[in-house]
Amino acid sequence: MSRLKVMIVDDERLAREEIKQHLLSYKDFDIAGEAANADEAEKLIIQFQPDLIFLDIQMPERSGLELLESLEYVPEVIFTTAYDQYAVKAFELNALDYLVKPVRRERFFQAVEKVRTKFPVKSGLAAEHTIFIREGERYYFVKVKDIYLIESAGNYARLYVNGKKLYLKRSLNHLEKTLDKQLFFRISRTEIINTNYIKQIRPQAKGRLTIILQTGETLEVSTRQSAAFKNRHIVDP
Repeated sequence: MSRLKVMIVDDERLAREEIKQHLLSYKDFDIAGEAANADEAEKLIIQFQPDLIFLDIQMPERSGLELLESLEYVPEVIFTTAYDQYAVKAFELNALDYLVKPVRRERFFQAVEKVRTKFPVKSGLAAEHTIFIREGERYYFVKVKDIYLIESAGNYARLYVNGKKLYLKRSLNHLEKTLDKQLFFRISRTEIINTNYIKQIRPQAKGRLTIILQTGETLEVSTRQSAAFKNRHIVDP
């Protein structure tokens, strides 16, 4: 396995030092940076794009959860906490793992093994991108590849994923610029689809198309985007 870029985010210096000391035993991990608060961490994550972050849940001003919510794409996360009750929440969030401070060496080893399983081979690109979404008291790590439909909902985007409708505070225009254009296609002013989920394409009058997704949705493609879609894909007349 190639070396993984790791970032440590914790408002306590001794807690950061503890994680760094543990990491010294693992030569396949590179510490890309450390941060004492969410604002500093956000800048460093954008700059270094780490594969993994050790993230304290409870921090002054902005919590670890609020940090994740602010990120465009989220690395793999191992939560660190001094409070055992947050362990349940960490698993509900589908985090890679959680560590209760002070961190025992054997427990850290278990977390490292989970990381190594998650990254059996590392290419020059980041692992599958993840979006973090908070809806009230519920939190979700959403893999971009699992999103099959995105709809405009004012200042929010409504994401269809795994049978759920989740709301992300991003405009459709913003998402269109950041999503992989090989995977996603904007079919109208208000909708973007994941082309991997296309089940059927039906030609309509005046050159327009109707697309049926594997999940059952039937979607109308605008005239302009129908032409663009035909240029991008081979569509039988």
